[in-house]
Amino acid sequence: MLNAQENMLPKVFEDKPKVDFIASHYRLLATSAFRNLTVANNKADWLKQKEAIKKDIVTYSGVHLSQTLPLEMKETGHVQQNGYIIKNIKFQTRPNVSATANLYLPEGKGPFPAVIITHGHWPDARRSDLFQSVAQVLVQAGYVALTIDAWGAGERCTDIREQEYHGANLGASLLNVGQSLLGMQLTDNIRGIDLLCSLPEVDPTNIGATGASGGGNQTMWLAALDERVKAAVPVVSVGTFQSYIMNSNCVCELLPKGLTFTEEAAVLGLVAPRALKILSADKDTNPSFVPSEMLKSYERAKPLFSIMGAENKLTYETFDTGHGYWPLMREAMLGWFNLQLKGKGDGKASATAEVSPLDAARLATYPNGDRDLNIETTASFCQSAGLLMHDQVFKQNDLSIDKKRADLSLLISQVEKRKVKEIRQLGMEDGWQKKILVTEEGQSIPFLWHPAAAEDKRCRVFFHPGGKDSISTELIDHAIKKDENVLLVDLWGTGEQSSAEARAIDGQLPDFHTLSRSSIWLGRTVMAEWFADINVIYDWLEQQGYTRVELNAYKEAAVAALLFSASNNIEVLNLYDAPYSYQFDQRAGIDFFNMAIHLPNVLQWGDISLMAALSSSKVCFYRPRSMSGRLLSRERAKVLHNEIEFFTKQLHKPIKVEFLINDN
Repeated sequence: MLNAQENMLPKVFEDKPKVDFIASHYRLLATSAFRNLTVANNKADWLKQKEAIKKDIVTYSGVHLSQTLPLEMKETGHVQQNGYIIKNIKFQTRPNVSATANLYLPEGKGPFPAVIITHGHWPDARRSDLFQSVAQVLVQAGYVALTIDAWGAGERCTDIREQEYHGANLGASLLNVGQSLLGMQLTDNIRGIDLLCSLPEVDPTNIGATGASGGGNQTMWLAALDERVKAAVPVVSVGTFQSYIMNSNCVCELLPKGLTFTEEAAVLGLVAPRALKILSADKDTNPSFVPSEMLKSYERAKPLFSIMGAENKLTYETFDTGHGYWPLMREAMLGWFNLQLKGKGDGKASATAEVSPLDAARLATYPNGDRDLNIETTASFCQSAGLLMHDQVFKQNDLSIDKKRADLSLLISQVEKRKVKEIRQLGMEDGWQKKILVTEEGQSIPFLWHPAAAEDKRCRVFFHPGGKDSISTELIDHAIKKDENVLLVDLWGTGEQSSAEARAIDGQLPDFHTLSRSSIWLGRTVMAEWFADINVIYDWLEQQGYTRVELNAYKEAAVAALLFSASNNIEVLNLYDAPYSYQFDQRAGIDFFNMAIHLPNVLQWGDISLMAALSSSKVCFYRPRSMSGRLLSRERAKVLHNEIEFFTKQLHKPIKVEFLINDN
């Protein structure tokens, strides 16, 4: 095995850099976006901008609008309460995809106003005590209430009997099939409005939406896109998109490329001239949801409500509480809905009835755990969507190298090309020259250089997502004994170039959670950052006269190397423990690769096999893996070889790819 051993490599930085370049750079990009993403100051221009923003939200979130799709609501049980009934239901949100939900119906003569309730990251999802309490407050006040399990939560987890976090690598896997967790939730919630409008008990002209935390985000996006929502109350969720960068937010709160075209104030403005009340907590510990961030967006959104003639339809209220949907907040929500959906009161807090949450099992759509096959999980959806996209790629009979390379460049969201400002020499240690390549942007790329004793224009370059200390010492020693020029590089976010702040924010989440999510918000990817680093190192090697370059890359970084080789003259590419496909494999082992691996829309473009076919290098895969870390079988290797042969024939290229499964 070529596993990393305890490495005794020298450190390049003699003193740790005082500034976390990556964190400060990303915050600078976010600040620039916040400053530049302005909104129109007159109604005619705003209406044009509004439609453009809505279109981009739909495009980049992957939301699926299918309001003519049959709802196919099915009741599987109910609970009779004093003055209302709770129905345990499912209904269709996408073709052959259903959501689990509870429908709260008051007794008496309708039609009633209705409110859709979107939960956040609380145990039991829609059936948590907190969101049961919100629903009970509303139904006892004469509202129909609908609570839905968010995509990947509650009864929509991989195993219905086990709660799981729907974000991190699991939720991010949707990006690879051109979807987003935000878009999946938004699709469900729009269909929830369809369901409410279809019910004879509901007045379709008076529909509201509310939710807290991640659920508050869902409420905002739903109200922004669906104009049937007459009034919305997002709770402990409104801030700025700027503050999402380098912060601990969920993948369900990620809009790919969001900060390239909008800020949160504009999304709030999409609700105008309908009613919007924002509730925030003074003691919230999430920096993205604190009142000071909320007020930045509120102040920017106010003029949009004004030009739409709805100055009195936007308001906010803060509470001396922590993160949650507290009783005082529920009273504020009820008073606002009473005014906006019933035409009663002055919009101020209204007393609520007592609530008594039920045992979550009583509200289950599938109390025995035997759910229908159309209750898709993230795993099953990604598997089926990926296979469909795979088949579509093989229906292309007119592949062009230039076209596929151009599309690949757009796919990885290439960042600006890095220019070298200076090379700092930090002396020698144990035969290694310690160097830092400093770019014009102020980025410091540390690397170790072990020159060959004899003049040689070949260079073997290594990089690993765990940093140069994670590189196999066997391979390094082997190259040095062969008297080769050896270069060990810490890529962006790795090793001595890592962001201590990002790692602290990640906590127990997979590595690169913070950096991957932040980069995609900014219209970038970790792969693009790595590509840029490899490019600047490659340019430096060319300037030094090295004409034959061999790249040795591990795991996630191997994909970046493969992407780079598709458009650059790399002689040999050795990829260790790299993924052989972006196809979703299985839920178990989902964190074998860290979150740098995700590349939005990659399977719509092609897959690893097409990347390898585009490469001009001799490509050797050592111990190739599935996306869940399973080793490639010999049978699957034959299939992959046939795929690459299919592509190379169309591209008029020779096959230069090997899968070395058992090579040691």
